[in-house]
Amino acid sequence: MSKFQTLSWFAIFRLGLVQTALGALVFLPTNTLNRIMVVEYALAASIPGFLITLHHVVQLARPYIGYGSDGGSRRTPWIVGGMTILATGSVTATFGATLIPTLGIGGHVVAALGYLLIGVGSGAAGTSLLVLLSKQVSDQRKPAAASLVWFMMIMGFAVTGGVTGQLLDPFTEARLLWVVSGTASIALAMSFIAIFKVERPPQHFDTETTSESEEKPPFSVAIKEVWREDHARRFTIFVFASMLAYSAQDLILEPFVGLTFGWTVGETTALAGMQHGGMLLGMFAMAFSTYAFKSKTRHILHLWIRGGCLLSAICLALLATGGLIGGSEWPININVFVLGVANGSFAVAAIGGMMMLASEGRSQRDGLRMGLWGAAQAISFALGGFLGTVAVDVAGLWLENPAAAYGLVFFAEAALFVWAASLIFNLDQQVQNKEPRDEATTGRFALENPLGGINP
Repeated sequence: MSKFQTLSWFAIFRLGLVQTALGALVFLPTNTLNRIMVVEYALAASIPGFLITLHHVVQLARPYIGYGSDGGSRRTPWIVGGMTILATGSVTATFGATLIPTLGIGGHVVAALGYLLIGVGSGAAGTSLLVLLSKQVSDQRKPAAASLVWFMMIMGFAVTGGVTGQLLDPFTEARLLWVVSGTASIALAMSFIAIFKVERPPQHFDTETTSESEEKPPFSVAIKEVWREDHARRFTIFVFASMLAYSAQDLILEPFVGLTFGWTVGETTALAGMQHGGMLLGMFAMAFSTYAFKSKTRHILHLWIRGGCLLSAICLALLATGGLIGGSEWPININVFVLGVANGSFAVAAIGGMMMLASEGRSQRDGLRMGLWGAAQAISFALGGFLGTVAVDVAGLWLENPAAAYGLVFFAEAALFVWAASLIFNLDQQVQNKEPRDEATTGRFALENPLGGINP
């Protein structure tokens, strides 16, 4: 039995508001500033591209952040501190961008500092929030809670984009700084109010947990211990492979449809909207099915992860086939919509899987495991879009047909998804045939299921 009281749905919703605020603070530097630096300031596209990649790369610190948060009994200070750093980074990055036209390299340095702070802040707040959910939400609610929190983060993107887009016209640097500072202030206030007294205090502290906390090993030792855990290592590789395939399609899907099927800019933009609609449907379907059948939550979550990866692979292979066949009769709308359903369901199910698995193995390592998986995801997102576009360009030099070049990359992404699904399958088979290890190696609990559940 958990030593924490489980959170109510209202408390989970309040944590979702923190994720909404996080999404709002990340949106402006990674989207609006990107456009302003390229269009208004006529900078090379590689400059904002490098800065955005920088905020992903710095999240390699997530395991260390999670390790640090494992040292105490509360995650709220880490969430509050992370949000404060994130808000500071958002304003700093914007201020640095406005200095670039006049100060040149000085402005670039200030902007880079801002993006570094964004990476650290979002890593600290996001990792600690997921650990808090994993520790204080019941197993039956975790998949649905993951869907709710993910959806509310997307709402943060959408609302911020819609509102600030109106406020930024006509564009001036003073207006930009005012809008970003106002957004940061509102997001911080909302997150502080939402997190206030949500975290439940422990009902009791057992002697084993206290002993482990006092004898906390160095980070290098702790990360090696976690990496030796079969489920933690395999799930890390799964997250990297699946999220790499997931992110690699982002920047090449619309150009592929435009070049291969002759669609206009408006038509491909609408198609992207359809894909995101499919993603929301997949998220809600996963959440509803796992919550409706509470007695089989872990099994159904497992099916969604594997099924979402395999369906994503099939949809990408069909996209490649459709491009090679050509013709206006290919059901590209249905193809992309179903791809969105598969992507959304597997992605949010993977978050639920992280929440299920974070407490498995040696105790007092929840934050470190979540940080490890968060770092794998951040690396995938940093590499995915870049490698996808580079792969298309390289394939285009070899293959004169654009459809064939894009198709080759889609097939490669499909292979990554199949590999990711096999990792989860192999993990399941391994765990089913495994005897519980000695408590000195694994802590108080042995893994019963690859996506959650414990044996006392």
